[in-house]
Amino acid sequence: MSAPNNPYLMFSTNDVEILSRNMVYSGFAKIEQLEIRHRLFEDQSFSKPIQRELVRRPEAAGVLLYDSKQQLFALIEQFRIGAIEDKDSAWQLEIVAGLVDEGETAEQTVIREALEEAGTQIENPQFIFSFYPSAGASNELFHLYAADTELSHTNQIFGVMDEAENIRLHVLKYEQLHTLLSQATYLKNSPMIIALQWLAMQCSPAKQ
Repeated sequence: MSAPNNPYLMFSTNDVEILSRNMVYSGFAKIEQLEIRHRLFEDQSFSKPIQRELVRRPEAAGVLLYDSKQQLFALIEQFRIGAIEDKDSAWQLEIVAGLVDEGETAEQTVIREALEEAGTQIENPQFIFSFYPSAGASNELFHLYAADTELSHTNQIFGVMDEAENIRLHVLKYEQLHTLLSQATYLKNSPMIIALQWLAMQCSPAKQ
């Protein structure tokens, strides 16, 4: 057993044993079947062998575009297969985001995606933090950024046609933040929820 870097955690990645792994599907996403065992909190012994399916995806990165001078922020709207059975809509409100291409840094990804998905040129985006959106089933790691930039256009259509992207840009006012964050039916995308909560903190009286 070895101590993790996070002082709040008891175990590290060294406390998991991979007994077998097999790639069962490879397409837009990859699915791997693993048999593992891990240490238990009770006595730090190992569990019985456990079988799990892991959805393997590249790292992703997103950026919240906001305009502090005009007190505006940008969201995008696009179709999402994961929401195809959503009772309201398969189109989701999100921040600008995309997969990190091979040989690309997360910062380079959000600079590229801001231009492709919102027609906005940004420089030196501010890193907020990285997180796993769905660690119970997927290894995807999401890197979240924010960029203070001029936002003067809205309701325009963007996206890379070869990637089947059809994206509508929304530019909203800071005063709409409270409505968005207080209406559970409006926000269903975790990177966007986290990003807007971050922006709301920047707009709080203590930050003025």
